[in-house]
Amino acid sequence: MKLNIFLFGLVGLALASCVDIPEYSDTPVIYYNGVDQYTEIDETTNKKLRENVIITVDFEDGDGDLGASSEERSDPDFTAAYGDWGNYELVTVRKLNDGSWQESILSEDQVKWMPLLKPSGKAGPLKGKIDLNTSFLYGNSTIPVTLKFKVRIRDRALRVSNQIETDTIQVPGYPL
Repeated sequence: MKLNIFLFGLVGLALASCVDIPEYSDTPVIYYNGVDQYTEIDETTNKKLRENVIITVDFEDGDGDLGASSEERSDPDFTAAYGDWGNYELVTVRKLNDGSWQESILSEDQVKWMPLLKPSGKAGPLKGKIDLNTSFLYGNSTIPVTLKFKVRIRDRALRVSNQIETDTIQVPGYPL
């Protein structure tokens, strides 16, 4: 009986040692996954209200220190360290009439925050997907404009990831 328990324990230990713990850099790395959009419509008038855009990125981080809680985001002492762009940066790149591209950070995208991705706070590798959001209002004088986005994230130690670029999409915008 003792031999069976010993063998069971030995087999369990052997199986547990076969699990590979991924080794990611402590500086986050992101990969472009996709961009999606949907139109929000007023159900009573059938009028287009806004174009909602969802940018999906895959991420890897060696110590898993990504995101911020809602309490932290409302604490000026916490947010001061992040400066003028929060824990993810969303740059809008607009195609101009001459075919060139113009980069800007829209006022509603000035300071962006992703939620705490590892609420336990326990250090360790983290890999997953996150959706980043923005929207564009329809108006009486909006026209279709072609955009793409550049994204980068930073962790709680303020290490900045690489920057990715999305595919192009069309959203409502104002003539320049």
